[in-house]
Amino acid sequence: MGKPTTSSKTPLLFQSKLLCFSLFYLCIALFLALHKSFSPKQCIVKSLHFHPVQTALFSYPPSYGEHKYALSTQRSSCSSPVFFSDYRSVFNNIQDLCGNSSAFSPVLKYVQGKDDSFGGNFRTQKRISYFDHMNHSLEVPCGFFKKFPISNSDRIAMETCNGLVVVSAIFNNHDKIRQPRGLESKTLETLCFFMFIDDVTFKGLEDCQLISSAKSDSEEYKIGAWRIVKVSSKNLYENPAMNGVIPKHLVHRLFPNSKFSIWIDAKLQLTVDPLLLIHALVVSKNVDMAISKHPFFIHTVEEAMATARWKKWRDVDALQKQMETYCENGLQPWTPKKLPYPSDVPDSALILRKHGLISNLFSCLLFNELEAFNPRDQLAFAFVRDKMSPKLRLYMFEEEVFEKICVEYRHNIKGVGKMSKFEGKRAKEDLFIKNSSHCQKYLLKMWGRGESRN
Repeated sequence: MGKPTTSSKTPLLFQSKLLCFSLFYLCIALFLALHKSFSPKQCIVKSLHFHPVQTALFSYPPSYGEHKYALSTQRSSCSSPVFFSDYRSVFNNIQDLCGNSSAFSPVLKYVQGKDDSFGGNFRTQKRISYFDHMNHSLEVPCGFFKKFPISNSDRIAMETCNGLVVVSAIFNNHDKIRQPRGLESKTLETLCFFMFIDDVTFKGLEDCQLISSAKSDSEEYKIGAWRIVKVSSKNLYENPAMNGVIPKHLVHRLFPNSKFSIWIDAKLQLTVDPLLLIHALVVSKNVDMAISKHPFFIHTVEEAMATARWKKWRDVDALQKQMETYCENGLQPWTPKKLPYPSDVPDSALILRKHGLISNLFSCLLFNELEAFNPRDQLAFAFVRDKMSPKLRLYMFEEEVFEKICVEYRHNIKGVGKMSKFEGKRAKEDLFIKNSSHCQKYLLKMWGRGESRN
């Protein structure tokens, strides 16, 4: 008898190289999957004692297409995860805070009066003069120099919100109404959800048979969790985006008795209970406001250049005037000296606020800048934040967290409206680079070239 060959000693399972490699990669894949499941680097970590409502909050007709064109996300983990506490303890904690008036005092006082413009249209130096508010008895301009045109029943309902309010807006039929997900039943019973729309959006909802104009003034429009507030924008701003800025940044004035708020752009769908969010990102951090960092930019002028390049605001000359004004009045690029602020550019699609004096002051000052220039709030954000006093306690969370607490969708393609008179205007390559520019020192510092060229 001959000697047994090597292959006869090797188990049949391991005689195929392809099979061996397949088993090897299967083991690696299982290891990585288990590591990801138990890794503490997940972006959000929820309490086990949480039972959100599983049924849909509203049934849309197929023609409405509220879940079309979701944008994909690329990140699965992050360096700064957010931990959510037990829902019951969060609920009780927020309730106790809302009942403690001293936690939200002193109260900001507002300039009263009437004007042809909703915000008063103040000149640059007049606006800047309000940035120093160490004397809390001084009044600050904060919009409402014209009546905000909504029904009395909606106004009364807004004034009765005395806890956390979630706010969104759709003007010019630019987005779809999407229902928040991951809500506890108590959240639906106790929180306010308000969606502001204009006449154009109302007509679109009516065409889809989501609402009907045949109702009395005392009745309310309701779509799922959202109470729909119709805004007659004829006497407000010509630009629909500027009208959307009113509920976005003056939420504390529209809801004077609310203690916390979450603004969510209509292109987003919230996927985490608002109480858990406000507790984890504002209350636990002991801040006035929480907002996401921009995924790409940290310098204001970078964002301005991108805004011009990608035609997010078509009046390039006005953009340049805005940046020149800010550079002339002390705007600086981001450096580590600005810490704990990690960036000058936020993603303002999601804003969480505690309605105290400092947060309300920041919102008022920012709104005044938006009326003076344009509704691109990222451009005025750092200028107001850095120049105002007292200082805003701000938590800027990672973009990875933002992607885990909401789903982003594309804007509506139809109904964009007529072309702007700035439609064909493009940003020049030498934007802000001319020797006469007030932003020369800003750019040199941003590029790390010191105070002057060699």
